[in-house]
Amino acid sequence: MIRIKNLNTAFNNTEPLEKIAAAYLKISDKYIKKAVIVRKAIDARRYRNSPIFNVFTLDVFLTDNADKKKLMKRLRTNKNIELSAQPLPKVIPIVSGFKRNSENLRPVIAGFGPSGMFCALTLCRYGYRPIILERGRDIDTRHEDVKNFWRTGTLDPLSNVQFGEGGAGTFSDGKLTTRINDAKITQVLRDFVEAGAPQEILYLHKPHIGTDILHSVVKNIRRKILAAGGSIYFLNQLTDLQIINSKLKGVATSSGESIPCENLFLGIGHSARDTYEMLLRKGIQIEAKSFAVGVRIEHPQSLIDASQYGADAGSPYLPVADYALTWQNREKALSCYSFCMCPGGKVVSASSEENRLTTNGMSYYARNTGIANSALLVPVTPADFGGNILSGMEFQRHYENLAFSAGGKNYHAPVQTVGDFLTHQHGSDKFLTIPTYEPGITLADLHELLPAKVSAAIELALPNFDKKIPGFADKSVVMTGLEMRSSAPCRIIRDKNTFKSVSIAGLYPIGEGAGYAGGIMSAAIDGMNAALSYIYKR
Repeated sequence: MIRIKNLNTAFNNTEPLEKIAAAYLKISDKYIKKAVIVRKAIDARRYRNSPIFNVFTLDVFLTDNADKKKLMKRLRTNKNIELSAQPLPKVIPIVSGFKRNSENLRPVIAGFGPSGMFCALTLCRYGYRPIILERGRDIDTRHEDVKNFWRTGTLDPLSNVQFGEGGAGTFSDGKLTTRINDAKITQVLRDFVEAGAPQEILYLHKPHIGTDILHSVVKNIRRKILAAGGSIYFLNQLTDLQIINSKLKGVATSSGESIPCENLFLGIGHSARDTYEMLLRKGIQIEAKSFAVGVRIEHPQSLIDASQYGADAGSPYLPVADYALTWQNREKALSCYSFCMCPGGKVVSASSEENRLTTNGMSYYARNTGIANSALLVPVTPADFGGNILSGMEFQRHYENLAFSAGGKNYHAPVQTVGDFLTHQHGSDKFLTIPTYEPGITLADLHELLPAKVSAAIELALPNFDKKIPGFADKSVVMTGLEMRSSAPCRIIRDKNTFKSVSIAGLYPIGEGAGYAGGIMSAAIDGMNAALSYIYKR
């Protein structure tokens, strides 16, 4: 096998990979058995009007009659060639039979989002049979509950975009990008593929699954866990901890059940506000942390495509374009950035508490709505919302209450055009795109609903973003408020090496809700790492 890195081809080149590899290696394609994509990205930087390229990393398998010695001698100085490429790490299978837990009690996981799900998978791979408590409903029922909420404005606090099988990420774009560097990324991606995700996520530079495919993926992962001996109980929220001599001895659930337990993985998600309150009452060490809040902004996808691809925009060989924008004014100590950009998606209600409104972005796998949306977020710190441990949570609640009232107290979202926002007016309903938010919208002044710092930062950032993407701050572009749940408002303190809470023995805070992840991939890997720490008794 030969690995070729940084192999550029025209974005619309449809030649077989074997021919492309043969041309690069300067050999006949008859000597190539197969070529496999390891990595694929698009270079659309258009430096000095250069064309758009696909950039590949390929593993090329040669036939037995290829003159490998001659080829290796000729290529040994090529920095983009690895003559003995390292194979991909092997996926750990689920073992047959069960391993007896030394403490004779099954580990318990609270929350079946990405961190809880992959914590459970990892435990199953090593023969453990975890008990999973999920406060929400199974994905099929949850999907119907969410659709009903978006259609009628009737919120189910037990089953919504935040709570239920799959966690908040199931109603998102399904992005699988992450800034962390961990070999277990391959394991997570392969588990997703085995559960029904598209094969391409194994090699795309910016992989995504889409909320529609995620629904079946999380269900298939659940089936795998059940087949390995795990147990999942829906509509069973963690409500209390039994602690004796600083050691965990049991947990209580909303169904009234008490479960003996010496090891609990807390994958509760960033919106489990009542659980934060319970943990604080039980003496678990928690600290306030910074997060970010703002609005959602929507554009025609064609505008974003044109800014990225120029004259090639709209080509069937190019995916819909995304963007990542940042702005900072150090003198004013203000910054703003785009977050969770959803190409070809829509804005959705992500409320989980009655009489409080928050939004999020979502895309299906095809990303074909014709509308691009992103959050425009401004960081806020404990200095902005108070010194108490849960002040950030109350800060979120306060502004979600304001948004709920401004929308009409029926989960309609307050919206405003960029033109009105920048000129401090409101009332314009001439939108560049029809707002995608469901169940409905109400014209409002977003300045009155946002913290002054956040409002000022977005106002200053919009003209800057317009210079980077012409038309971004068009006066008819619509902004929808508010986005309040970008990450957890607090962190459950744990030991950085063992993943264990510093407060009591046997407690493992994991994922976004614990304050240690940001997105599907990092949360999944955090859950895996905590499970491995438990398995190897670190």
